[in-house]
Amino acid sequence: MARAVTPRRKLVNTGLAWAVGLLIFFPILWTILTSFKTEGQAIASPPIFLGFDWTLENYSVVMERSDYGRFLMNSIIIAGGSTILGLIVAVPAAWSMAFVPSQRTKDILLWMLSTKMLPAVGVLYPIYLLFIQLGLLDSRAGLVVVMMLINLPIIVWMLYTYFREIPGEILEAARMDGATLKEEVLYILTPMAIPGIASTMLLNFILAWNEAFWTLNLTAVDAAPLTAFIASYSSPEGLFFAKLSAASTMAIAPILILGWFSQKQLVRGLTFGAVK
Repeated sequence: MARAVTPRRKLVNTGLAWAVGLLIFFPILWTILTSFKTEGQAIASPPIFLGFDWTLENYSVVMERSDYGRFLMNSIIIAGGSTILGLIVAVPAAWSMAFVPSQRTKDILLWMLSTKMLPAVGVLYPIYLLFIQLGLLDSRAGLVVVMMLINLPIIVWMLYTYFREIPGEILEAARMDGATLKEEVLYILTPMAIPGIASTMLLNFILAWNEAFWTLNLTAVDAAPLTAFIASYSSPEGLFFAKLSAASTMAIAPILILGWFSQKQLVRGLTFGAVK
């Protein structure tokens, strides 16, 4: 029998949740505040939290020095393209594993997940050489494929979990009514799994947006996304913390806004099927 949550316990849980949330958000807040400081105030000791002269000079310098719009468009194309391509590959794979499982299905899922444990630097050299041979180095198409492949195990696992919560009898009834495999996936399965698919898309988009290792090693100028835009403010002369913070704020702002407006859908999708 479940124990009732007392008001005191509820208050403690709420306080702990707020404390953890603020602890996680503080680095982002500090980055945003630093972006409005001068370089001297940014490296002041002890650190200045609010008592500083607010300035937009860093944002002005960043906009003048870099083509922010080009970096932003590259990030949107790479993250969006890898998300769409990942769903095209993952939906049929997750469908087959969920509704037509074999004796090796669980082994395949575990093997796919184990590839995420492989250090990225371990396969950088062969992928780099392959990109040179295929002419994909510093190209959006190359990064779309790489981002899709590195996030594909997570996409398949999430979709497989969501599809498993859908009663197979519904799909069997559709087949008895004459539905083809295409109609079954597009008109029966997909609408019922919209919350899970939406949360999977959002998570994959965020992961691709924030990916730095592959973007810094496989791009130079043409396909460089916002992660490369941030890295450009680290120079041999030193780190310009205020300008680096301004660049970081401009890079994370779009994804923060997206996450804020889609948080209900994301939470709904991540808890899809968890409560009967």
